[in-house]
Amino acid sequence: MTLQISPLDDSHDRAVFECGVEPLDRYFKTQAGQDVRKRVASCFVLTADGPAPIAFYTLAATSIGLRELPGSVAKKLPRYPSVPATLMGRLAVDRRYRGQRFGELMIMDAFSRTLRSEIATYAFVVDAKDETAESFYKAFQFLPLGEAGHRFFIPMAEIAKLFA
Repeated sequence: MTLQISPLDDSHDRAVFECGVEPLDRYFKTQAGQDVRKRVASCFVLTADGPAPIAFYTLAATSIGLRELPGSVAKKLPRYPSVPATLMGRLAVDRRYRGQRFGELMIMDAFSRTLRSEIATYAFVVDAKDETAESFYKAFQFLPLGEAGHRFFIPMAEIAKLFA
């Protein structure tokens, strides 16, 4: 099996994808292509020897208000109202491929793409859709962001250490 991660395009057969989380399945099948065309988000797809997606994730620009960051982190930053960040708004693996560590592969690819970008970003932000997702992100040392409880971040300096 030859794995490939590439930007979403019309060659990907999104109709066959099913992660089992209805909002993620619906987004990937009906909205992801529009978001890419409108430059609202970038979508990357994992395939193996064909057009059927195994997994996908999205990246978009966002910002983090200094008040949302833990005090110990915020005090080390310039006193701007917010700092730039990269949002991985969605990450999903087709249910037929669960347990094969494709989620880890996708997040590492997202980290790598964000590090290679020439646009400054202080942190990588994710939204955990449920407790399983929260546990997944915490395993990568993500920290809680703000009071909401479902948003997490990791400073890019910590991600850079993973690739050093």
